[in-house]
Amino acid sequence: MSSTFKTLACAALLHRVDAGQANPARKVNVSESDLVTYSPITEKHAGGEAMTLSDLCEATLATSDNTAANLVLRELGGPEAVTTFARHLGDDVTRLDRWETELNEALPGDNRDTTTPNAMVQNLQALLLGDVLSEQSKDQLRSWLENNQVADGLFRAAVPEGWVVADRTGAGGFGSRSITAVIWPPERQPIVVALYLTQTDASFEEQNAAIAEIAEAIVLTVNAGR
Repeated sequence: MSSTFKTLACAALLHRVDAGQANPARKVNVSESDLVTYSPITEKHAGGEAMTLSDLCEATLATSDNTAANLVLRELGGPEAVTTFARHLGDDVTRLDRWETELNEALPGDNRDTTTPNAMVQNLQALLLGDVLSEQSKDQLRSWLENNQVADGLFRAAVPEGWVVADRTGAGGFGSRSITAVIWPPERQPIVVALYLTQTDASFEEQNAAIAEIAEAIVLTVNAGR
């Protein structure tokens, strides 16, 4: 699942906000001992100014900040809280077992920290197009995903001007690369996509090129069905 779990983690937090069980303005201190690899936002706050839970989700989804993701998981009660939330969505497949960055191992045959494309598509439909979250929380989740700053060369590079993309990418061991997205073409129904690659010898650049080609095929298919 790699970093695509981050959408579920922040959605779980928003679900608690809707239920009055969490305050997005609550401040969380970031310590040096919290920091893990790739934490471009939280590393600037370590030992200094606290971040709100909302700030942490923004860092998690916009920059894929791994420490921010861990702090969100800590607020939820640990990785198993994401599994519990997935079950609440009707997803009996997706599971999160570890923290960043160990969860990116993607060892073949290991079911820990995994999902399926179908399961994630159904989750995105429920979260961004359904009624699991309040309208305010749904808009917030969409905004965070639309502001993703680490996915420009993938779906966003392939869709025409005017199409809106809310996505989350991931990468892990054994050639693992992933992207989950909701795409809004103008005046048409949204498209929900979940793509997971693993156990490939393709380079990171080759994987990205393949994902972009798939996005181009989606655009052609949608336009052909006008």
